[in-house]
Amino acid sequence: MSLNITKKKMIVAKMIKINRKALSAVIADFCGVNSNNLNKLRKESRENNVIINIIRNKLLKLIIKNSSFEGLAPLIHGPILIAYSLKHPGSAARLFKNFNKIDENLKIKAAAFENKIIQSEDINLLANLPTYKEAITRFLIIIKDISVGKFFRVLLAIKNIK
Repeated sequence: MSLNITKKKMIVAKMIKINRKALSAVIADFCGVNSNNLNKLRKESRENNVIINIIRNKLLKLIIKNSSFEGLAPLIHGPILIAYSLKHPGSAARLFKNFNKIDENLKIKAAAFENKIIQSEDINLLANLPTYKEAITRFLIIIKDISVGKFFRVLLAIKNIK
């Protein structure tokens, strides 16, 4: 289906707004992915505050121009699926990584986070970033371990004195 210039401008304007709000972006090649699986991916993305779109490559290059995701431009060729993380920077990478277990035809090309390009081999760095709740939980466990360890050392010191 061909798009006229006004529809293209509307798409670009809408996606530029999303591009500005996004914390990270992940692009993937979706050639060979079943449409039912794509619908499942879209449903999961809505639940995880990730915006997924299939946009023509020329328009996508216009959208990411002069943004923190501009480094992805050389990797945009062929059928591209782009996912923007809105609440947590690793949510799109985590979503694609988990979906790749269901349908191996989805090939992650790269991600962009804080003006840096993360290649597909290193996507686990972004996908494994802890969420706010996970980070707080880890911090509390560390604090608990430190305080229990200190208390234990005090008890040992008291025992050795006697």
